[in-house]
Amino acid sequence: MLRIGLFLLTNLAVILIASITLSLFGFQGYLDASGSDLNLSSLLVFCFVFGMAGSLVSLALSKTMARRSTGTRVITQPQNASEQWLVDTVNELSDKAGIGRPDIGIFDSPVSNAFATGWNKNSALVAVSTGLLQRFSKGEARAVLAHEIGHVANGDMVTLALVQGVVNTFVMFFARIIGHTVDRVILKNERGHGIGFYIATFVAEMVLGILASALVFWFSRRREFKADEAGATLANKGDMIGALQRLRAEQGLPSDMPDTLTAFGIRTGASKFGKLFTTHPPLEDRIRALQARR
Repeated sequence: MLRIGLFLLTNLAVILIASITLSLFGFQGYLDASGSDLNLSSLLVFCFVFGMAGSLVSLALSKTMARRSTGTRVITQPQNASEQWLVDTVNELSDKAGIGRPDIGIFDSPVSNAFATGWNKNSALVAVSTGLLQRFSKGEARAVLAHEIGHVANGDMVTLALVQGVVNTFVMFFARIIGHTVDRVILKNERGHGIGFYIATFVAEMVLGILASALVFWFSRRREFKADEAGATLANKGDMIGALQRLRAEQGLPSDMPDTLTAFGIRTGASKFGKLFTTHPPLEDRIRALQARR
């Protein structure tokens, strides 16, 4: 229920912000004056505003949504030696990476995982599962935290949001061109848009969205290698490899994190669509890349 509420809240925020933005720019719609043809410039503005608004609102709310969807408890005052070690380690790695100290949290899960999120590198959240803290050695856990700090220091959250916004823009743009073509050529509507436009646009958005998401997933996989390198640099190469090998031993377990967070977790579940549609490269490839690194 909580995730549904957050989803609806995010979408309402997107619609509100996009509508206000379009009103400020005097947007009058993306059909021409006659109501028969598309005004492509206006259509592109419409798609850009809504496409980017979705990504940027999600980015702005990412810390709040992450805490609530995973049940993460942010550590304000360490309650035991393990929490004190976690706070000290994240602060040390953040200082070493030259970023602002993030909020630090723990979420209850038997699965070994961690994630980082936030709208900029000086206002992030780094959280780790109880399962990881229980089963990983201190060196391996430190390497995982360094990996997450690497995501933050590299600006991956912001960059991925911008990439997703651009992808959203062009998916919406071409889907509406397809819908308009179906409405005019097949259904012979001469003015305005009929039901055929909305159905064709919806179907086109679904198909184009799936195809275009391969680009976003590709970007996410490339950044994962960079975050592994950061883990090896900020912590220790051997410990980073050891952490990935331990994750490989637990590979059959589900990731148990919301889809919105898997791109910045240390691990992810298997994709139903194969390697093109997964946020992380195979663990074997990540281990080989680190082993080959000098």
